[in-house]
Amino acid sequence: MPTPVASPSAAAVLVGVDLGVPHFDAELSELGLLAETAGLRPVARLTCRRPAPDAALFVGRGKADEIRLLAQAEGAEEVLFDQALSPVQQRNLERAIGLPVNDRTLVILEIFAQRARSHEGKLQVELARLQYLSTRLVRRWSHLERQQGGIGTRGGPGETQIELDRRMIGEAIKRTRERLARVKRQRQTQRRQRERRGTFNISLVGYTNAGKSSLFNALVKARAYAADQLFATLDTTTRQLWLAEAGCAVSLSDTVGFIRDLPHGLVEAFQATLQEAADADLLLHVVDAANPGFIEQMEEVQRVLQEIGAAEVPQLLVFNKLDAMPASRRPQALVDTTAIGGRTFDRVFVSARTGEGLAALRAELARQVRQAPAPQAPESPAGFGHNQGLHGEPLDA
Repeated sequence: MPTPVASPSAAAVLVGVDLGVPHFDAELSELGLLAETAGLRPVARLTCRRPAPDAALFVGRGKADEIRLLAQAEGAEEVLFDQALSPVQQRNLERAIGLPVNDRTLVILEIFAQRARSHEGKLQVELARLQYLSTRLVRRWSHLERQQGGIGTRGGPGETQIELDRRMIGEAIKRTRERLARVKRQRQTQRRQRERRGTFNISLVGYTNAGKSSLFNALVKARAYAADQLFATLDTTTRQLWLAEAGCAVSLSDTVGFIRDLPHGLVEAFQATLQEAADADLLLHVVDAANPGFIEQMEEVQRVLQEIGAAEVPQLLVFNKLDAMPASRRPQALVDTTAIGGRTFDRVFVSARTGEGLAALRAELARQVRQAPAPQAPESPAGFGHNQGLHGEPLDA
């Protein structure tokens, strides 16, 4: 069984291995943010370079000893790796270091488990957790002696503890998948209702902590949870946005943020939620313009969009946090076009915090809606104010 992430404020040593991949985070800054979001306290950071991971210890015996000594010197209670570890590597490292060893995948799962609020979100996290757990069964426990078969035992004749646990986890995964399938059917019904109303659907996507929820709140005057932390939003919220410039209302959805090396199991588990992006008429790709690594973050978002089947959905780039950009990098115009990865995108610079550029964004959204072949939404009802939602409640709670 994987060692759970330690109690809040537990001291942790962060470890990263440069395997020659582009954009290696030598400062482990993102892993540090993940650790803090999960309730850990980074006390030391260590990086090394290898041509390939060591099959047994990922970092090799000498480096494992160095990590052990560093953890002892800093009083660490846990070691956290920036890469995904195999079950064998995780077990061997724990034996060599003498402390719980976890990887990036488990920390992200822990954050998702802490943040999920809706029934659907909790189901999705549980499915991903069970899938992760199922890969950690082989020789993970010390009590794997063969049980005695016969009447009165938990397992069948000669069934081992690991076989029993594997079967129980398999059954739990099956039940959770079935429950998620029902939720997905409900979402499909809600989408069909919106389609019958002729609503133009817009989804906010982007790297985690790019400011999607803040922008969502600024556009629809909502109070969705927003914070300067990773994965502040896990559950999709949808509201209506009235665009006076286009003379119609559109459906605006705030979705979960993406991150580098997002575990495939999480992408699969959150398929129902991410389907909002794949089914959208327009994606607002929100970018943290003040982040020096925004290009790499954009590339990661495009990779996930490809994985969920949303790569061909039209995109409008929204470069957020204009107020945090240094004067030397501020754009000459709030609206322009840019070429990224061989594709040309329309781009708008905004600050969700100060409101700068929001009028230009609304005008650009109206232009996109007018030019799109999708059916237009009906005229707004009497008394429907500028920048207000049609109703106070989210459509997809």
